[in-house]
Amino acid sequence: MTEELQRRRRTGGRSGNAQRRGTAVIEQMPWQPPINTDRPTEPLDDAGVAAIHEGAMRILEEIGIEILNAEALDVFRASGGCTISGTNLRMGRDFVMEEVAKAPPEWTLTPRNPDRQITMGGRHLNFGNVSSPPSYWDMALGRKVTGTREMCANLLKLSQYFNCIHFIGGYPVEPQDIHASVRHLDVLYDKLTLTDKVAHAYSLGKERVEDAIEMVRIAGGLSHAEFDASPRMFTNINSTSPLKHDEPMLDGWMRLARRGQGLVVTPFTLAGAMAPVTLAGAVAQSLAEALVAVVLAQLVRPGAPCAIGTFTSNVDMKSGAPAFGTPEYMRATQMTGQLARLYRLPMRASGVCAANVPDAQATWETSNSLWSAVQSGTHMVYHAAGWLEGGLIASPEKFVMDCEILQHIQRYMDPTLTRTGPDEIALEAIAQVGNQGHFFGIQHTQDRYTTAFYQPFLSDWRNYEAWEAAGGIWTAQRAHQTFRDIIASFEPPPMDAPIREELADFVARRKSEGGCPTDY
Repeated sequence: MTEELQRRRRTGGRSGNAQRRGTAVIEQMPWQPPINTDRPTEPLDDAGVAAIHEGAMRILEEIGIEILNAEALDVFRASGGCTISGTNLRMGRDFVMEEVAKAPPEWTLTPRNPDRQITMGGRHLNFGNVSSPPSYWDMALGRKVTGTREMCANLLKLSQYFNCIHFIGGYPVEPQDIHASVRHLDVLYDKLTLTDKVAHAYSLGKERVEDAIEMVRIAGGLSHAEFDASPRMFTNINSTSPLKHDEPMLDGWMRLARRGQGLVVTPFTLAGAMAPVTLAGAVAQSLAEALVAVVLAQLVRPGAPCAIGTFTSNVDMKSGAPAFGTPEYMRATQMTGQLARLYRLPMRASGVCAANVPDAQATWETSNSLWSAVQSGTHMVYHAAGWLEGGLIASPEKFVMDCEILQHIQRYMDPTLTRTGPDEIALEAIAQVGNQGHFFGIQHTQDRYTTAFYQPFLSDWRNYEAWEAAGGIWTAQRAHQTFRDIIASFEPPPMDAPIREELADFVARRKSEGGCPTDY
């Protein structure tokens, strides 16, 4: 390793955006993934937790999960703890719990910039960007359009710029102007050069996964041994609810497990459609589908870092459309959190909504989703910024609006707000003012006023007359201007020229080889 590379690895690449260089578009909170200081909300009593656990175990023992991957079935078969009939897999609860116990309750993810390391587990709380919508909407267009590479890159720039975004999920919008055989190469190149935060790779066929592994390794300046020594990236897989896991996702899951990388399994159980209409049944099914994947990872590599995700919501029983941010979604997330703690596994949730544009509905549904993640003790919040139309649209205005909510949550978790020392009780200040006058001018206030309260970057706290005199700009319009200003001033985080060149050469070579099959 060269002296320059050793220096870079020690110091880490700092964000190269305009904010660091003294020309901030907005004044935002510093990079500091929050610690969740609250006790989790636990709607289930002990009997309720036991009942849902019993339901999940009986699904695994008596009904089974369809495993549509021959290699995974061979791994389960070799374990000696499973019953396999065709593609149906069943396993006893003692075997399940023994294997799940091998997964660590807490683990870290370290990207190419070590200063951006995040922790899964404990009281740690991490927010990620919107991932995987096929379509895009912004106020300049005023309509829903198919995603492009430029749109995807702009959303990646927002993901890097905002300090309240702690990891980079999948494509923030699917760039359909790039052929599917090489799309992963271009987008991951953009992701690794425009951001320096923890990166995700899709488990969609062995070629995509192996390419992603190599690109993340190159971007980090790592040897293969260094890459394998600790998680540097992660994948998220979904079961094919009800009660199935498919070929390509399990393939990627096993490949990343062998390399010791982060693994998140998130069943997509919509109550009333792909799961029972009752929340307890939907959560039990979701857990059964998730635990199978955790067991598989432990059989492949004991101690593989795993997390279970929840995407249990409900459908609109009038139309069949998915609904998010509902009371049912919130309770299902909290209930899953209780079971995740029972299994001593980190948990993933989401900041989601069903709204079609960044309006009031989008705000309240997303806020409900985000706060239910906080209440459940979640460690990784997917889609925390930019999600619309049940995941079919990505919006930069919605992204900016959501980051205001995320900063609210981070400030809410600031331990200085709940200090109770003499300075905070402030008896001398109260005595000084007494029952007349006000606290504005006293020294106690003067010493603290600049940092006493949260300062928004998007909310407008002026009265109506002042707001109207300034143009009467509504929230989404302000968010659009903030988006444009960030993109105009964005500078990518530093990357050593030899590493960037090696990364570009890898992409060019894999493209010349045809990329990967598109028939998964």
